[in-house]
Amino acid sequence: MFFKEFKTYETTIGGRPFLVEVGKMAQLAGGACMVRYGETNVLCTATMSAKPRDGIDFFPLSVDFEEKLYSVGKIPGSFQRREGRASEKAVLASRVIDRPIRPLFPKDMRNDVGVVATVMSVDQDCPPDMVAMLGVSIALSISEIPWRGPIAGVNVGLVDGEYVVNPTAEQREKSRTSLVVASTAELVAMIEAGASEVSNDEMYDAIMFGHEENKRLVEFINQIAAECGKTKIDFPSNDPPADMYEEIKAFAIEDIRAALDTDDKRVRDERLKPVYEKVHAAFDEKYADELPKIEDCLYKTQKYVVRRWLLDDGKRVDGRGIDDIRPLNAEVDLLDRVHGSGMFTRGQTQVLTATTLGPMSMDQKLDGIDEEESKRYIHHYNFPSFSVGETRPSRGPGRREIGHGALAERALLPVIPPVEEFPYAIRLVSEVLSSNGSTSQGAICGSTLSLMAAGVPIKAPVAGISCGLVTEGDRFMTMVDIQGLEDFFGDMDFKVAGTHKGITAIQMDLKIDGLTPAIIREALEKTYKARLYILDDVMLPVIAEPRKELSKWAPKMLTTTIPVDKISEVIGKQGKVIQKICAECNCKIDVEEDGKIFICSTDIDDAKRALFMVETIANDPEIGAIYKGVVTRLMEFGAFVEIAPGKEGLVHISRLDIRRTERVEDVVAIGDEVIVKVIEIDDQGRLNLSRRDALIEVEGAVPENTISDRPRPPRRDGPGGRPGGDRRPGPSGRR
Repeated sequence: MFFKEFKTYETTIGGRPFLVEVGKMAQLAGGACMVRYGETNVLCTATMSAKPRDGIDFFPLSVDFEEKLYSVGKIPGSFQRREGRASEKAVLASRVIDRPIRPLFPKDMRNDVGVVATVMSVDQDCPPDMVAMLGVSIALSISEIPWRGPIAGVNVGLVDGEYVVNPTAEQREKSRTSLVVASTAELVAMIEAGASEVSNDEMYDAIMFGHEENKRLVEFINQIAAECGKTKIDFPSNDPPADMYEEIKAFAIEDIRAALDTDDKRVRDERLKPVYEKVHAAFDEKYADELPKIEDCLYKTQKYVVRRWLLDDGKRVDGRGIDDIRPLNAEVDLLDRVHGSGMFTRGQTQVLTATTLGPMSMDQKLDGIDEEESKRYIHHYNFPSFSVGETRPSRGPGRREIGHGALAERALLPVIPPVEEFPYAIRLVSEVLSSNGSTSQGAICGSTLSLMAAGVPIKAPVAGISCGLVTEGDRFMTMVDIQGLEDFFGDMDFKVAGTHKGITAIQMDLKIDGLTPAIIREALEKTYKARLYILDDVMLPVIAEPRKELSKWAPKMLTTTIPVDKISEVIGKQGKVIQKICAECNCKIDVEEDGKIFICSTDIDDAKRALFMVETIANDPEIGAIYKGVVTRLMEFGAFVEIAPGKEGLVHISRLDIRRTERVEDVVAIGDEVIVKVIEIDDQGRLNLSRRDALIEVEGAVPENTISDRPRPPRRDGPGGRPGGDRRPGPSGRR
């Protein structure tokens, strides 16, 4: 065979074959494999630079999930007809892969590592993000790159009360959870979840269910690595020498303790500046060749202080108890003309969310590799530099901002009303005004306030909270509502959002290899209690339920469904009918292929008028119904009146007025608005109308939505000097 090192390995996941091919493709990469799950194919590669990157104090890892639209038989919709910037879903997939693999690299390595998962074929029953996670783990495991893996990951669904590994597309539609669990051989390394208000017990059991499947898959990957894995290479460590660290720690530790001991981030930062200056003055000359490592020593000393306070003294930097939440505040209606606004403040973290409502045509169109082509609920999250007291130019949302926006979107999605109940496109924008930890959870709380203030009938309010962790050997302790420093120096940021009833979203970030079941259980319990406190004691006293009416600045939406074969009549030739309705009623109308009609206007009366016109066109007028129409033509024998665009009928001269009419022109003119009653529909569908009968029937009682509210015009003299006063004119007024 041409490919001498070509090997294949096979197992099953969720009852479907999972095949790994090694040695055939991308042979110059450090590690590469083609992974096939069902008919989903993903090429995964891992490569490391030969030398460390100079002048950096972090491990430079990049993870790219590349969607190729040929994988689903699509040509890109861009002008250049090629894939460009990664979609938001691709960014989210990259983050899901990044989070479990990053903690397993040596923290003191500075060689660039690039991981690429290229999606080449997609079977919608076998989501490519899970395939990519396993493929990346295999590529790293068989490469020469130092890494303490492997990890494995699966999606867990809860379908009809049963847990399912990697549910199919049909099962995902019915599943109450969309849970991604990644694990090492022993520990849970990453959790990402969206859920329909599931309980703590249901979520815990789902995590453990996925963890057990991952253990089996880790064994499978270890077998591949044992047969074809390369020897891991050595790398130059970037850690400061132990004696250098101990010397600087001893010199600065008391000053650092004093500087950190405050609940104000600004004060802390100001206190640390002279400490850094003092240390550099004392050690720059001695360690002239290792100046960047002085900063590393100061960082490690701060980390040592914070962790010792937590583990040994049960003391938090800001003086709170372990399970105490920072001071909270909730407000609504901060912005005058937006459709809804809410601000949530937790300590020095502050997030303001604005809600915008629009017609369904404003939903977001998606051009990706899954079956979702659009979404009507959109959540964006912005993190400007001023929120942390820094200055840098805005360059658009980064991966972190996309990820936090998606987390808030996932947390609120289960409570967003369906389009049948609330026919609006909904956009939320969360602006981080100040950041000292847990901004994503602040965005969730602020968004709930904003939605209720806007009058969006959400099913239940949602709140979010984070739980931190510090470990040492077998010892561990968790603390609720972590601030920035505890996130920075701690081991975990376990974010949980939900309602009174249950969890709607989880995102877990780790700096250690993984979590034990006991830590997961404790984190779920602590976040549940904190979530209820935030809802009951802080948010609901400000606004207890969604407002019954929308803001006067929000568009008013009406919807109806018409027979599909009537769509062409509503639209009209070259769109003339629908354009006329929109112009006359000052509204916007969207027509869907299944006959759903969405009418949007800032004035509810205009929307009702447009709805009446649409339904008049789509549903044949009934005999006896009364309409307001416009005179379009005058004939000797009568007048033609249009009761809706494209719907016209004849008012015979004998039925034009209560009194005898000699000439049509004596009673009406082209453009007059008149009321008419349908008295006959002939075999050809032609309408015979009567103004006379309508005037008699409605005198003193004008039907709503069909008759003009204008006062009747004064009497006028008819042609030839005949008084018009012996006639009873109908509603008139030229358009």
